Amino acid sequence: MKLLLEAIIPKERIKSRLIDLVASASDAGFYYLRPKAVVQPVSEPEIKALFSFSHEHKIPLTFRTGGTSLSGQAITDGILVDLSQYWNKINIEENGELVRVQPGITGSMVNGHLRKYKRKIGPDPSSIDAAMMGGILSNNSSGMCCGVKLNSYHTTKHIRFILPDGNTFSTENNADYDRFEQECSKVFRTIIEIQEQLNQNAALYDLIRRKYRTKNTVGYSLNAFIDHQHPLDVLSHLLIGAEGTLGFIAEAVMQTVPDYPYKTTAFLYFPDIYAACQAIIPLTVSGAEAVELMDRASLRSIDSLKGVPERLKTLPETAAALLVEFQANSPEELHVKTNMFLSEAGALSMLEPPLFTEDVKQQAFYWKLRKGMFPAVGAVRASGTTVILEDIAFPVAKLGDAILDLQQLFKKFEYHEAIIFGHAKDGNIHFVVTQAFHTAAEIERYDLFMQDVVKLVVETYDGTLKAEHGTGRNMAPFIETEWGTEAYQIMKRLKQAIDPENLLNPGVIINENKKAHIANLKPLPSVEQEVDKCIECGYCEHKCPSRNITLTPRQRIVVRRELAGLKASGNKQEFELLVKEYQYDGLDTCAVDGLCATACPVDINTGDLVKRLRMESHSNTANGLALGVAKNFGATAFAVGLAVKTGDGINSVFGESTMRNITGGLKKIIPAVPLWSNQLQSTKGKLKGHDNGSVVYFPTCINRMMGGAKENKKSVPQTFMSVSDKAGIKVLIPGDIGGMCCGQLFSSKGYSDAYAYTSNETVKKLWKWTSGGKFPVVLDVSSCTHTLQHSRTVLTDENKNYFDQLNIIDSIDYLFDQVVPKLKDVRKKDRIVLHPVCTLKKMGLEDKLFRLASHFADQVDVPLMAGCCGMAGDRGFLFPELTASATAPEAGEVKNKAYSGYYSTAKTCEMAMSDAVGKNYESILYLVDELI
Repeated sequence: MKLLLEAIIPKERIKSRLIDLVASASDAGFYYLRPKAVVQPVSEPEIKALFSFSHEHKIPLTFRTGGTSLSGQAITDGILVDLSQYWNKINIEENGELVRVQPGITGSMVNGHLRKYKRKIGPDPSSIDAAMMGGILSNNSSGMCCGVKLNSYHTTKHIRFILPDGNTFSTENNADYDRFEQECSKVFRTIIEIQEQLNQNAALYDLIRRKYRTKNTVGYSLNAFIDHQHPLDVLSHLLIGAEGTLGFIAEAVMQTVPDYPYKTTAFLYFPDIYAACQAIIPLTVSGAEAVELMDRASLRSIDSLKGVPERLKTLPETAAALLVEFQANSPEELHVKTNMFLSEAGALSMLEPPLFTEDVKQQAFYWKLRKGMFPAVGAVRASGTTVILEDIAFPVAKLGDAILDLQQLFKKFEYHEAIIFGHAKDGNIHFVVTQAFHTAAEIERYDLFMQDVVKLVVETYDGTLKAEHGTGRNMAPFIETEWGTEAYQIMKRLKQAIDPENLLNPGVIINENKKAHIANLKPLPSVEQEVDKCIECGYCEHKCPSRNITLTPRQRIVVRRELAGLKASGNKQEFELLVKEYQYDGLDTCAVDGLCATACPVDINTGDLVKRLRMESHSNTANGLALGVAKNFGATAFAVGLAVKTGDGINSVFGESTMRNITGGLKKIIPAVPLWSNQLQSTKGKLKGHDNGSVVYFPTCINRMMGGAKENKKSVPQTFMSVSDKAGIKVLIPGDIGGMCCGQLFSSKGYSDAYAYTSNETVKKLWKWTSGGKFPVVLDVSSCTHTLQHSRTVLTDENKNYFDQLNIIDSIDYLFDQVVPKLKDVRKKDRIVLHPVCTLKKMGLEDKLFRLASHFADQVDVPLMAGCCGMAGDRGFLFPELTASATAPEAGEVKNKAYSGYYSTAKTCEMAMSDAVGKNYESILYLVDELI
């Protein structure tokens, strides 16, 4: 297969190793198909070549972007076309009124580009941070606020697409309308005939018009036939929601919507679902943008989360809630909307008066609670079960009755943990159940349950089986049940006209197998705690520094599950091959930065998993050597410092890149040799503190060994002291600091004994240096600060007592809270750029870094693509390809502008960004020192 594909796609963009195929066999749904190959095309000619290849060899094609779809529409046993890496161009047009996008950019990134225009795209799915525009368009995504009018279908102005026969059309090009009739006469004629059929069938015409007044993503977008006249316009809108079964969307021009700057939000509590539903229409009439319904079970799923309103925990058993948000362009307009509702609120049956908040942080927390309901169930489910999130809609007037009947089905089929929440304004609700598929009885239970759900939705309430998640494989057997035979035949006829050989994403939407919803189910063997919690949603992937070179956190977990399955089945050959491939892809190139946990809805830190796996792989000898290094760290630090000085000397004599060339050559022979960075500078000069200082400065080992700077600037430690002196702050530098380390060096590699030893020794020293916790301890590398702050778990009881009385802070805290208030007059640079390191994000200090920098610059930029640089201490020296891949998106953005300064808060991260951008990134300490 790979050799054949190499004729049309370069081999470096064809993935055919076992680990590549296994890692791509799953999306966010509960189905599994292992592809034959994964390809990464970069251009339309390559897409056309893939279509030709598919037809020539009769191998199916499936396109995937973010892989966050829930109904099985982004998996295949043919060729998987991965668009997530190279199809991410964006262009803002008409002052933000329009945005031109390719399929491989996330919805949140598009909104990030639109933010300065106070605009956003219409669709607002809860997966918007991870979902990409290809999926948002192909699934006709909507969300919490957009309703029907602002979904993908209604806000797409133009698209450019390629059909399976290789023909390319754009609705922006007038000539393409005539060309479509000439070059695709069969498809053109089929659309005309379907339009005529609908015009002659008033009942079906009216059915289509009525069903699309509410959210509906069941089958193809039949409303396109009656909303548009010209067949090219009809087809372009049929592609929205077609789930990649009719063609490839290469580009779309979206009409944007206002991103209102003023918002007010409240939780409204009701005695029961019925009472909550009575408030939907008054809220809608008042202009509420979001009305999110939650039953008592869903509220219970989050009531243990930190910060949850106490009232939530004491609600009666039948209670329900609405999360409501009003949005406006001005405070006056906002209050008009809110007051309109409040004037009617007295007639509603609420457990307490509404209490709205305009506090941005509180609002964000409310929405975090709402979005956390689905994963809250997933996090506590039994090992080996999957989480199923279904998506249905009812007429708003019947919503209360429908929910009560649905709850009866939960009892009938013993889904005792099921929860219900959703977009009440649209009558669109989601329900979550946990389900095992490892026995025939469990599969039958799910099958019978789904059949009863279909009857309830379609026959009892004339509702919709899929409101916004797409048909996929999950609802394909039930399209005819909802739409009727004639409408379903129209869909089949359309598919036959465009893809007669059924090679484009077969099995999705049109599927003759009436049991397709229970075929190709994803196996979920019990593996380990971190793995078993994962719901494979993919929300973590955009955070991962290795996503474009090896695996993402989701894929690392998918492969762990596959390994467990192979081991259980006795497939020794594939098991051993996968273990071998996992070493580099899964373990060596994981930066263990933990940013994945900040996006994971069930709080999985895949970095911690990898650390543990590394720890388990170490021999007793390796652990003993690491412990020896820890116990003699002063000598180790001296040796490393001496090596850096020697390298500096060699470069000064033979040229700046001499050491890089030498180590690069050695690395080709011995891969374990670290690659020298031209950013390495030895630390020069001695430090002198004050005997009676009010702050204890802990110069980190990285800055003690290689904290020097180019252009004969002061070292990082010297700069810290300079800033402190100018601010009039006396700083104590311990005389025995030379042998101390935060422990990150050992923690990241899984050397648990060495890490525990180092942490305990350091805390004992800190207790001594601070005279029993009287003074704060400041570190000059954010990752080291974070490591020390989270070392309590490995401390002895005595040291835990010391630790609890210590105040360990980052240099950002020190500069912002202690230095800046003492400054009177400061100069400012015009425009600077920041690289917020991973640990700042985990510590919640990003905003403080930005505010600190704003004291010293008129304009402070944080790139939209800012993320983990992949250095991970020394990982970038050992695997420089990881850092090069991780920094490329951010560097590409930064290079488009000119700055008067480039700043961060961790030495190795500054090295990585300097290499990537070609500019000198340095500690934020240098900015402060220069301008005070």
